[in-house]
Amino acid sequence: MTAISVSGAGAVCPTPTIESERVLLGHGSGGKLSAALLRDHILPWFTSPALRELGDAAVVPISGAELALSTDAFVVSPLEFPGGDIGVLAVHGTLNDLAMVGADPRYITVGFVIEEGLPLATLDRIVASMARSAERAGVAIVAGDTKVVERGKADGLFITTTGIGTFDGTFRAAPTGARDGDVVLVSGPVGAHGMTIMSVREGLGFETELISDTAALHPLVRQLRQAVADDVHVMRDPTRGGVASALNEIAAASRVGIELDEQAIPVDPPVFAACEVLGLDPLYVANEGIFLAIVPASVVDSALAALRAHPLGTRSRKIGRVTGANAGTVWVRTAIGGTRVVDMLPGDQLPRIC
Repeated sequence: MTAISVSGAGAVCPTPTIESERVLLGHGSGGKLSAALLRDHILPWFTSPALRELGDAAVVPISGAELALSTDAFVVSPLEFPGGDIGVLAVHGTLNDLAMVGADPRYITVGFVIEEGLPLATLDRIVASMARSAERAGVAIVAGDTKVVERGKADGLFITTTGIGTFDGTFRAAPTGARDGDVVLVSGPVGAHGMTIMSVREGLGFETELISDTAALHPLVRQLRQAVADDVHVMRDPTRGGVASALNEIAAASRVGIELDEQAIPVDPPVFAACEVLGLDPLYVANEGIFLAIVPASVVDSALAALRAHPLGTRSRKIGRVTGANAGTVWVRTAIGGTRVVDMLPGDQLPRIC
């Protein structure tokens, strides 16, 4: 029997030790294994200060100006799902990464790795929806590449993207910006995308259809920026690993503690019910259409008003606060008045066992 350790923030479930000489699926989960993969096998070989900030996008100087750059890869299965497809996801994910550092997205490049046997009708639908998404978002897809691999080598279709964004003024946000006394905001309900993918992939029949929240967030970010200017300290879109992993990364980078209010965190009833059935925690479920913002307490009302005035932010909430105590730790105050630590998971989320 493994003992449960106790810290100032409450009880902590023991974390299993995973040792391997090969890459595991859990290395792509956005949790502790992902962080270890970067820390031990990738980042030691690269020295760029922009990369080492580990933001959603890098801010780089070019000819006296600054650009935002982001690269991403998309490997979702199934390729098409309620609310979107891999092409829509690729466009939105790229734009959102640029928006999280305060940039206005401008251009996207795209690479397709296509598996032999993929129906051309499926490819046509995905490329068309990708083009529509980019056009609606006001960005251009300006370059790309295609590769075809043998049957069984690419799960149908992989898409990689690079996004380029520019800056208007001095507004910036970075993972290191959270300060004691700041407030944590979320722009909408959590967990919809991850639970939608899981329900379709596993053929789970829930009474209410789950729909991905995938969306381009830069218009919502622009509205927030116009309302509170440079007072946004951190922004993050909680994709892999969900809200929990994103906040743990921020707490570690900013060397602060973050306390969440469980009752304030918005979760739609169908998502909550699906998580309950499967024994999953919504805080660890992936999102593709919301973001976290950390702002000073003095501008919370203005920030929430700006977010709620936009269709994508009508259900924005204050969900927690930043503190100087327990640096690098995230915990949640529960509905019954207790606390529990919200750590990064070692790998993929499993039903809770403690």
